[in-house]
Amino acid sequence: MPTRSGWELTPRRSVELECARRGRDEVVDGCLALLDGRDVDDTLLVALGGPNAQIVFHDGPRQRNQYWRRVWAARGLLHVWDDRAAAAIVAATTDEHWRVREMAAKVIAAHNVDAGLEAVTELRADPVPRVRAAAERATVLLTAARR
Repeated sequence: MPTRSGWELTPRRSVELECARRGRDEVVDGCLALLDGRDVDDTLLVALGGPNAQIVFHDGPRQRNQYWRRVWAARGLLHVWDDRAAAAIVAATTDEHWRVREMAAKVIAAHNVDAGLEAVTELRADPVPRVRAAAERATVLLTAARR
């Protein structure tokens, strides 16, 4: 049964299937590449972004919606975590686009990325309410985990 977006797979399920197809390490490597501004193959991009990934295929790297690649990469790490991604996800909290910062805070919270506590604490002052909310949740969870 299709979801509201018309895509039959949830993002989590799509990432799980891609991990089964190419291996967890390769999917994590792809997410890290995207967070670093590098390109990945279209199949991985669609697995991470769903049908909406089409928006970034045709306009080249200078196209204005390229931040979606970083959002999808961070969301991919939400579903397929590896500790070697910790530095990249913490760095993503300073991304120029608020959607990347928000997703980075969600990943830090979900995977209890202790190295991200200072970064999410700072994000509680972000100008975007959704980023502040994600950062607050992450800060509370990480602080509680330290007790």
